[in-house]
Amino acid sequence: MSDLFDTGSPDPAPPVHRPLADRLRPQTLAEVIGQEQVLGPDAPLGVMLASGSLSSLIFWGPPGVGKTTIARLLAQETDLHFVQISAIFTGVPDLKKVFEAAKIRRQNGQGTLLFVDEIHRFNKAQQDGFLPHMEDGTILLVGATTENPSFELNAAVLSRAQVLVLERLSPADLERLTQRAEQELDRGLPLDSAARGALQEMADGDGRALLNLIEQVAAWKVDGPLDTDALSTRLMRRAAKYDKSGDEHYNLISALHKSVRGSDPDAALYWFARMLTGGEDPRYLARRITRMAVEDIGLADPQAQAICLQSWETYERLGSPEGELALAQALVYLALAPKSNGAYVGYKAAMRLAKQSGSEPPPKHILNAPTSLMKDQGYGSGYAYDHDAEDGFSGQNYFPESISRPVLYQPVERGFERELKKRLDYFAKLRSQRKPD
Repeated sequence: MSDLFDTGSPDPAPPVHRPLADRLRPQTLAEVIGQEQVLGPDAPLGVMLASGSLSSLIFWGPPGVGKTTIARLLAQETDLHFVQISAIFTGVPDLKKVFEAAKIRRQNGQGTLLFVDEIHRFNKAQQDGFLPHMEDGTILLVGATTENPSFELNAAVLSRAQVLVLERLSPADLERLTQRAEQELDRGLPLDSAARGALQEMADGDGRALLNLIEQVAAWKVDGPLDTDALSTRLMRRAAKYDKSGDEHYNLISALHKSVRGSDPDAALYWFARMLTGGEDPRYLARRITRMAVEDIGLADPQAQAICLQSWETYERLGSPEGELALAQALVYLALAPKSNGAYVGYKAAMRLAKQSGSEPPPKHILNAPTSLMKDQGYGSGYAYDHDAEDGFSGQNYFPESISRPVLYQPVERGFERELKKRLDYFAKLRSQRKPD
């Protein structure tokens, strides 16, 4: 037992625990799992490294796919000093210190690879601050972002950097990572094959998340392999990646909309469920579903819009989770309905024509003339009352006199619009017959 006067050697400090993800961090680019589309011999980084001409880069991809690791290994491969900062914790004074240190390093003959995590969180002025240091070679910038660079980064930064897309790890990549983890742990996971696959699914393409899950499972004291049910009892499934205001939001609503347009109810229901499980507001989905009826079904099935509004109202009355079924039924109806964007295309064409024609007045013969002055100006002169005409159709012109009659609405030969096309052709024929010489 030691006391204040004990001069013996102190007890050795217990070893510091290193997380499995840190222990398995690749030491060379060849050890990186996945991302062959970026690192392969004929891929952008492979070509850059082979030619010895590395440029500034923006890594765009989901969490846990190797953005930080690849940046660090790039510095190692090119003998650049690696500096890592996070846009979340770094202010302008910190950036100035980084740039000053990089200048001194450059004067001493060494370049700097500056890795900026979450670079999209820097504002426009902060992003502009990188430009002169990128241009004069003080730094080689490698930024990492989970958001679409086209929307989140300045055009000036993008023009000086190449955007490389890193993808979520595939099932084969996750299995390779699992095997590497088992080698590091020197034992297999206590899971049967189905549970092993379920564990990898829980990671949702995130390598770091998978290693954290593996570390938990490896620590369990169990007899025999666990099945999927036992695994699910012990581990909570990782929340699906979904940002209701970010890129994933727009990607999924696009997938949902295009599935309906493509008459695929199964795909539509899948993306609908993906958005709901991600926490999307069902009211937002109700609004977008109604828009699909207007934009992609249109007058090919006039009932579609009413069904969407009814399903929306049903959701409001029932609430969640029962109300979502009404929205799902509307989705299935839209997916299987005849499709037409005739009215939508006609509306957009009319908007373009209206902007081009400016303030052209209507033809005088269809203007009311409540005063004698207006009658003297020719307002209402020659107007033909359609109900008095043969077939209830006069065939007169309703466009401004300076505009040659355009064809804006062109119905398709599908659904109810087939009937509307017959009517349109009928009136076009009458119009040509009754056109004044």
